[in-house]
Amino acid sequence: MTHNPAAAPEPTDAPPFRYTAALAGSIETSWQDRWEAEGTFWADNPVGDLAGPGAEREKFFMLDMFPYPSGKGLHVGHPLGYIATDVIARFTRMTGKNVLYTMGYDAFGLPAEQYAVATGQHPRVSTEANIANMRRQLRRLGLSHDSRRSIQTIDVDYVRWTQWIFLQIFNSWFDPTAPRRDGRGTGAARPIAELEAKLASGEVPTPDGRPWARLGKAERAEIIDSHRLAYVSHAPVNWCPGLGTVLANEEVTSEGRSERGNYPVFKRNLRQWMMRITAYGDRLAEDLDTVDWPEKVKLMQRNWIGRSEGAEVTYAVPDAALAGAGQDTLTVYTTRPDTLFGATFMVVAPEHPILGGVPSAASARTQAQIDDDAAALTLPSAWPEGTKEAWTGGHATPAEAVSAYRAYAAAATDAERTDEGRAKTGVFTGLFGINPVDGRRVPVFVADYVLMGYGTGAIMAVPSGDQRDWDFARKYGIDVVATIQPPEGFSLEEAAWTGDGPLINSANGEIDLNGMGKDEAKAAMTQYLEAKGVGRGAVTYRLRDWLFSRQRYWGEPFPIVWDEDGLVHAVPESMLPIELPEVTDYSPRSFDPDDADSSPEAPLSKATDWVEVELDLGDGPRKYYRETNTMPQWAGSCWYEMRYADPTNGTALIDPANEAYWMGPRPEGGNTSGGTDLYVGGVEHAVLHLLYSRFWHKVLFDLGHVSSSEPYHRLFNQGYVQAYAFKDARGQYVPAEEVEESVGADGEPSFTWRGEPVTREYGKMGKSLKNIVTPDEMYDAYGADTFRVYEMSMGPLDVDRPWETRAVVGAQRFLQRLWRNVVDESTGEVTVVDEAADDATRRLIARTIVGVREDYEGMRLNTAIAKLIVLNNHLTAVGAVPREAAEALVLMVSPVAPHIAEELWSRLGHEASLAREPFPVVADESLLAAEKVTCVVQVKGKVRDRLEVDPGIDAAELERLALAAPGVVRTLDGRGVRKVIVKAPGLVSIVPE
Repeated sequence: MTHNPAAAPEPTDAPPFRYTAALAGSIETSWQDRWEAEGTFWADNPVGDLAGPGAEREKFFMLDMFPYPSGKGLHVGHPLGYIATDVIARFTRMTGKNVLYTMGYDAFGLPAEQYAVATGQHPRVSTEANIANMRRQLRRLGLSHDSRRSIQTIDVDYVRWTQWIFLQIFNSWFDPTAPRRDGRGTGAARPIAELEAKLASGEVPTPDGRPWARLGKAERAEIIDSHRLAYVSHAPVNWCPGLGTVLANEEVTSEGRSERGNYPVFKRNLRQWMMRITAYGDRLAEDLDTVDWPEKVKLMQRNWIGRSEGAEVTYAVPDAALAGAGQDTLTVYTTRPDTLFGATFMVVAPEHPILGGVPSAASARTQAQIDDDAAALTLPSAWPEGTKEAWTGGHATPAEAVSAYRAYAAAATDAERTDEGRAKTGVFTGLFGINPVDGRRVPVFVADYVLMGYGTGAIMAVPSGDQRDWDFARKYGIDVVATIQPPEGFSLEEAAWTGDGPLINSANGEIDLNGMGKDEAKAAMTQYLEAKGVGRGAVTYRLRDWLFSRQRYWGEPFPIVWDEDGLVHAVPESMLPIELPEVTDYSPRSFDPDDADSSPEAPLSKATDWVEVELDLGDGPRKYYRETNTMPQWAGSCWYEMRYADPTNGTALIDPANEAYWMGPRPEGGNTSGGTDLYVGGVEHAVLHLLYSRFWHKVLFDLGHVSSSEPYHRLFNQGYVQAYAFKDARGQYVPAEEVEESVGADGEPSFTWRGEPVTREYGKMGKSLKNIVTPDEMYDAYGADTFRVYEMSMGPLDVDRPWETRAVVGAQRFLQRLWRNVVDESTGEVTVVDEAADDATRRLIARTIVGVREDYEGMRLNTAIAKLIVLNNHLTAVGAVPREAAEALVLMVSPVAPHIAEELWSRLGHEASLAREPFPVVADESLLAAEKVTCVVQVKGKVRDRLEVDPGIDAAELERLALAAPGVVRTLDGRGVRKVIVKAPGLVSIVPE
């Protein structure tokens, strides 16, 4: 079938030096060994262990997105981006640049830990085995990595510097008044010591206004900790008992189950480490203007950050104190404070503190659990007078209604809750807020379409101007008060008016917005709220602070300890790295996959000898307790490009000279964005990985550890390799390589597996679809160079492309023809001649050199290969191939098919590798002059003349020449011309008067 990679067997009488898979394999492994022995692809640093003269040249730093070493190994879709970056790296070396190109491994991760739980084998064992297998597969592909710079996140030294970066973040705060090092405004990370000084001087006030000197040690610590960029919070999280850990949102499916293992996921309120990435929301959005990224990725980042300007409005809630907070107000965030007079109800998220936060059990709760939750709610004991039946959900009391609704809401995912097409539901809480502009009592509902993750988790609803609120108001019989004048003929009885217009019905004795436009009214209302002390202008983001801890064993330990008073302390840098203890049980203590009430306890909590430690942190020896959560897998992938640049540095994250050389500010444009020259990876990482990496990099920039404000200057997203998959009558996937294809009388294909018909579908290659083809199979059947050429010729690099094993033979034939153009298949002798090439060949070589160079520079690798095939085919037809043509072709082919190119270059008499040979140039520019083409000139449809013209001639010039042509002048014989039709360069048609 289409996925069977076995090549056609060689005939028994095949020439002994024919370029076969076996010969390709021998050539390829031999050159790979030589490259490694000679350090062919080493890149020199300005200083340090890897310093060398190469650093005097212009640099080029490129990298692939950090791969995870899966136990499944690679399939042919994985290397698509790796081959492309290798082509660019090889080409760029040939242009004379110092190229840093290597590969590391994002080696912490849940799959290895789950395997350890199932088998009892230490996750390091399986992880290192997976890395070794992936390294083997990639080496066999011939990637030109600097192997000295390869790292893996589980290396003890790498963990040390990951922990060091965490300490820099932990020991910093975001000072909104601090000038930025890039000169682009204010707001930057500063050492926590500066915060202490500002608190002591009163420049930064304490929360309750008391002087800093009067506060106790614990009170001071609490204030400082609340400002740190890395802090501890009790937050709603995705708790997955089946995996024994908290999951990030992106690790949860739309069905509310874990992406790995398909276990149920529940919302829990847990103590977690957080990163204050929201402090950088503006910079993360604004600085996208300084990088060369695809516009779709920039848009995805801006949408994820979701910056909006509006106001926070405080409503008095006199009926009850907020549960556990001792307050009687409710704050909402709105982007339209000008419409406050039209707010006729309020909505809070089911997890809002007014309702007690996240319930103890977040899904599929029993009635007893619902009753317990209801008893804990601080809500009115009975429905207020006048409560509509539709508001109660059929329950006797507000507490019962709210508790039952929270159980209902917890069963839905965030995606379902915010689905615009989903019916909006809710119940009345029994509470009323007081509208601060007109004193009206506004009912407070709980509804699941409001999330705690946005704004304050509470909204004021203006149904006249929001369709979702209008639908809710109509369903529950709530008033609709217009505040924006709709156009004539529009009825609020039919729908909400979401367009612009002058303000109406928006005045009290102190403020009158009527007649104002939106912007003027927003500013006036915000100023009024601030003057009255019931609101303030505010900016909010869709972006949430980064949940930065996992209840896992296999991750970086936090360099944090807790004292017996519950205060948090950073360990001194001299104690780094903090290594994982050896344990025998890798499973969490709670491992019932369906128990929503199970308590997550990290595996490290069982290592009591490691957890309890005596340290002297300045107050004499004391007992401390290590943090038992570990960092998420994101941690190690946030900064690996810096370690690539200085992998052996034992005294600093990166030497300033090496950082400035490889990643420093770019001279063009006058900005400090800097970063790597090219970053290639899948668009699936367009948001979170890039946001997290940029955040870490900006903190390090603010603190002076790096000189650039962005980690990656240019970003390129490659497409995917897709493949056919087949299903039987049961809907089960069957092995694609076992499917047989036949063509019916109608010309349409049909497919069978073991004699039974199957259906064909198309999608990503994957083990679950049973349609995998591995690189190892391709190496055996065709050789690595053929595989490389095929993948790069399948289509533009940034689009998805179909895998068709049978089509690989075309790439193989190209390389076989290239081989025959240089080597006699019968004798193995070189057949090139030293005679000069003919003019047609020299012109084609020149055009190919220019075109292929431009294509390599533009990452149009498929069109570069097409041009090389044209030249290769031409040389096949000329007989004995001139040396000048053969050497130019071999050099141009070498980035995409390096092994055969190296072998042919060697056979052509060159002792050194061609890896750093200059890319061919055109010495005689006249060879690029366009050849003439014949233009037919017609008068009244009859050919009257022919012109030899340049192919690029413009229409006006061609018309002038045609009208002056002797045959045309004779035919017209003085008559005028009514019309001239020019189809440059081949045809001019003249219509006389």
